[in-house]
Amino acid sequence: MKNIFYPNEYLDSAYSIDYEKMFKKGYRGIIFDIDNTLVEHGAPANEKAIELFERLKRIGFKCVLLSNNKEPRVKSFNDKVKVQYIFKGNKPHPAGYRRAMEMMSTNEKNTFFVGDQIFTDVMGANIAGIYTILTKPINPKEEIQIVLKRYLEKPIIFSFERRKKYSRIEKYDKK
Repeated sequence: MKNIFYPNEYLDSAYSIDYEKMFKKGYRGIIFDIDNTLVEHGAPANEKAIELFERLKRIGFKCVLLSNNKEPRVKSFNDKVKVQYIFKGNKPHPAGYRRAMEMMSTNEKNTFFVGDQIFTDVMGANIAGIYTILTKPINPKEEIQIVLKRYLEKPIIFSFERRKKYSRIEKYDKK
């Protein structure tokens, strides 16, 4: 049984994901967190983010931004990337993730989530049954409540990476 706090993958950045490979695997919808996943906390959509969403649309993905922020923050970001969005998403509650899938006409099997926090992003997506990609935060300067959560995330990430390392060794040893 999968640990509810473990992502399926842990990567450096949302910009380092092989989206073409994910599309070939059958994924059609992506749910994104915004702050510290796509841009620094509170920052507007930059050229890198705009280009990413243009690329994702060309590939054939449908995307939804799922944020716990208020609408002005989410809408201002979305005005530049032009996808669908959900504000006050109440992550980690799975309802926001399910609503995002409804908006994209996708399901748990062909949707994945990209975010930078374990206790909101990854946990909620796992509860909703979605493939999860945890990214490293873009900027280490964060609000105090998030900084405190980061300390709690460290042993989980350590355990996840250790488990992943040993499962690769076991697969290699069996060959």
